[in-house]
Amino acid sequence: MLGLIGGTGLEQLEGLELIEQRWFDTPYGEPSSILTLGELDGVRLAFIARHGVPNKIAPHLINYRANLDALKQIGVNTVLAVNAVGGIHENLGPARIAIPDQIIDYSYGRVHTIYDGVHHEGAEYIDFTFPYTPAVREKLISAAKKLNLSVMTTGTYAVTQGPRLETSAEIRRYRQDGCDMVGMTGMPEAAIAKEMGLDYASIAVCVNWAAGIYESIATIEEIHTSLEAGMAQVHQLIHEYLKV
Repeated sequence: MLGLIGGTGLEQLEGLELIEQRWFDTPYGEPSSILTLGELDGVRLAFIARHGVPNKIAPHLINYRANLDALKQIGVNTVLAVNAVGGIHENLGPARIAIPDQIIDYSYGRVHTIYDGVHHEGAEYIDFTFPYTPAVREKLISAAKKLNLSVMTTGTYAVTQGPRLETSAEIRRYRQDGCDMVGMTGMPEAAIAKEMGLDYASIAVCVNWAAGIYESIATIEEIHTSLEAGMAQVHQLIHEYLKV
């Protein structure tokens, strides 16, 4: 079964034929939202809103473990995560989509593992060389090509703590580090998915240029416009992904 984690701008999935909605108890506490099970284009799919419904949970307070555990409990083995990001790379402007292949984690103070000495004893040292499952990424890229969607097919995601946005000096640092986009929800979600044995990939939607890339600062209205345009493409991409 396919799982979808909706980020900012994707609190529900268009066209999903509802089968049931269910709250899950997990060993890690309560997930962000009710889990919606349905069918999309004949494929069974489970959806959860990362920030809750309505959008109210800050990135550093999200219970990433509970969200992923709930998806796993219902039978999900592959997860598509939708993340809103700021563009650093010159080809990742507002309303553009990227399928990142790498992460640099600058966040702190979050629960980053299921191996906390309470729920799991010891530790399993997962290989995180490729944080996103290559086969799932390739399927997303193939779907984008069939739709003639212009997407960045690689990219490094800088994960910051939030909820504040970054300074221009921080963005210069991330750019020097090789980052192409910046967001607040890419980790520890990707690592925990790997620990739980889930295939995982991200659809990153750029909603604005990162701080200092251009002199002008995006208005809230411009960000909302970019988010709506980007999410329209995300819906197309997910529908096509299910056909590939």
